[in-house]
Amino acid sequence: MLMIRLQRMGKKKKPTYRLVINEKARDTQAKSLEILGHYSPTENPKVLELKTDRIKHWLSVGAQASETVHNILVREGVVEGKKRKSVTITNKRKAKLGEKQAAEEEKKKEAAAAAAEAKAAEEEAAKAAKAAEEEKVEEPKEEAPAEEPKEEKSAEETPVEEPKEEVPAEAPADKEEKKEE
Repeated sequence: MLMIRLQRMGKKKKPTYRLVINEKARDTQAKSLEILGHYSPTENPKVLELKTDRIKHWLSVGAQASETVHNILVREGVVEGKKRKSVTITNKRKAKLGEKQAAEEEKKKEAAAAAAEAKAAEEEAAKAAKAAEEEKVEEPKEEAPAEEPKEEKSAEETPVEEPKEEVPAEAPADKEEKKEE
């Protein structure tokens, strides 16, 4: 069976790929039947050159594209269809991911519960503050009418009286006690 797949080329940590066609059982580095294009994902912008007529020819003959090449061809519009899943996850890795997701969900639930408790505490504090303010507001309202007549009189209307000296009532009693001694 013939496969269209990527052959890695380029320098270390700077890969470029060739799109080649060869037998599925053969190594990707082995001699290929034909070079169908090249792909440089590390360049900015990414470089992709394809021989679309040759790719279509090989696909019509019965060659298959690898998942990654199929996704590239779908993206470029050479092949119609949906993208394929090109990376497989092992069961061991799935289990670890499931544990991480469960732990994250648990943390989110705890954070939501803590936020709800804090919100409830704030609401109770706000209600208590409103109740205290209402009690304070109600008391001055009762006293306010008694004070209003005093405030209505202006300084000019009220007669100015000279302060009288008042003699304390206890003072004469103190004097009598001293005389008796």
